[in-house]
Amino acid sequence: MASPEPPIRGAYGEIITDGKSQKYCDQVKSEVEEKTGKEYTEYVAKQYRIEPAGGRNFLIKVHVGGDDHVHLRVYEKLLCNGGGLELSNMQQSKSHHDPIEYF
Repeated sequence: MASPEPPIRGAYGEIITDGKSQKYCDQVKSEVEEKTGKEYTEYVAKQYRIEPAGGRNFLIKVHVGGDDHVHLRVYEKLLCNGGGLELSNMQQSKSHHDPIEYF
């Protein structure tokens, strides 16, 4: 299976379903739960897209139980800028069929 084409700087690439974004989701889970006021027992990254931009922006679709999903926008800072992740934004009440697009 061929790897997806790398995204162009300033544009989101193809949808990726390899599960590698789970580690990013896990690092912002407590902040997601705080913002939603919910505690998620199911919290599984399903799809993501990457935008390289002075670091990397991730748009991630996360299954949170039943038919419910949340979309996360997570920013990974460059190491020269201290590294680390920040939850930039999120959307609730999403379904499996909702596309992951910039928000």
